[in-house]
Amino acid sequence: MVMPPKPPILADIVSDRMLPQTAPTRVVSAQAMSTVDLTSTPKRRNFTAKYKLRILDETDRAADTGMITRILLREGLYSSALTDWRRARVAGMLGALQPHQRGPQKAPTNPLQAELAKANREVAVLRRRLDQAEAVIAIQKKLAMLLDEMEQTQDSSDKS
Repeated sequence: MVMPPKPPILADIVSDRMLPQTAPTRVVSAQAMSTVDLTSTPKRRNFTAKYKLRILDETDRAADTGMITRILLREGLYSSALTDWRRARVAGMLGALQPHQRGPQKAPTNPLQAELAKANREVAVLRRRLDQAEAVIAIQKKLAMLLDEMEQTQDSSDKS
């Protein structure tokens, strides 16, 4: 960092004897920047169940000595995380100690889903065939009725 020179003192207030000579520009070194790598997007830390249980055991042993704060500082943890982990341990929730993704959870896949889809396709094919068969039967009934009417009209014309 470069420091600006001191401003000269006004001549009419102070005599020429008291005027200081202007010193050359001084260079002062700036503090070194930290070498922490910062990413463009922050990343959420995930802790394994083994790590959580190790920290809980360590803090339980240090509870009487007042060293919990040092453990939290050393590990870069908040006391709220420790509280949450303790609650999960007391509740006996093994899954709570495992890292999980935030947000809506995906529904578990049903192993019978593929069979159901296949059965639905087969039902659709069979319904189309049934509709075609019913249409053919309906046409055959109409044709039979027409043929009966034609026979009756021919029989009645032959008798006359």
